[in-house]
Amino acid sequence: MKSQDLIATSLNAALYAGFGYLTYLGVFTPVIGVVRFWPAVIIPAVFANLFGPKVGGVGAAIGIFISDMLIHGNALLSLLVGVTSNFIGFYLVGYIGQKNLKESFILTSGVFGLILAFISFWLLTQGYLDSFTSYLFIVICIFSVVLALIINYIWPDWRSVGIGSIIGLSVGSAIIGLGVWAFSQFFILPSGETLLPFHASFLWFIWTYATEIPFLIILLPPMLKACYMAFPRLKSNKKH
Repeated sequence: MKSQDLIATSLNAALYAGFGYLTYLGVFTPVIGVVRFWPAVIIPAVFANLFGPKVGGVGAAIGIFISDMLIHGNALLSLLVGVTSNFIGFYLVGYIGQKNLKESFILTSGVFGLILAFISFWLLTQGYLDSFTSYLFIVICIFSVVLALIINYIWPDWRSVGIGSIIGLSVGSAIIGLGVWAFSQFFILPSGETLLPFHASFLWFIWTYATEIPFLIILLPPMLKACYMAFPRLKSNKKH
């Protein structure tokens, strides 16, 4: 890594851990199992797009480990699930976001939105979710997709950022859902739960994606635009 990347990675990790911990200490911090409401995802997403996937992924991995140690203190759970999901997820956010993709992400957005809405509805019909929670997740997913499509038409320059956010967060959320479920089969979660049913992995997947994608879709483009205006040379990182 170049010195600039090391500094950016350190700053990314510090801001991610610090802001995440402050969110945890705040008044509105809903949790499902051990998976928290986490608006701090916007921080490594910005760094991943500005400085590249390694800076985004490594900084996010270090930052989530620090915050996990402060919040629940289970190093094994953090390394197996939190660190892994954050590194891979934000690496993809930066890798795809820096590409100059020509394709529209209408299909990508629509497919993920429909999949998540279908999973939410299935959990509702099986009695695994109450109607309010299920419909709330469906509304959030649809809202995010519609907003992404609007941004695609109004600001097509942010197309790659949108695709990267959707794919990266989807992969990261899937790792969290499956990882926490798998961990519960062998160990006790910080919440005291163990041997959780497999459908719990879908709940965590939907919860993570549905509560975090609005921050990436709404806040990421204007924040990147402001950074590019202040530091034009950062835009040279974008690949064709």
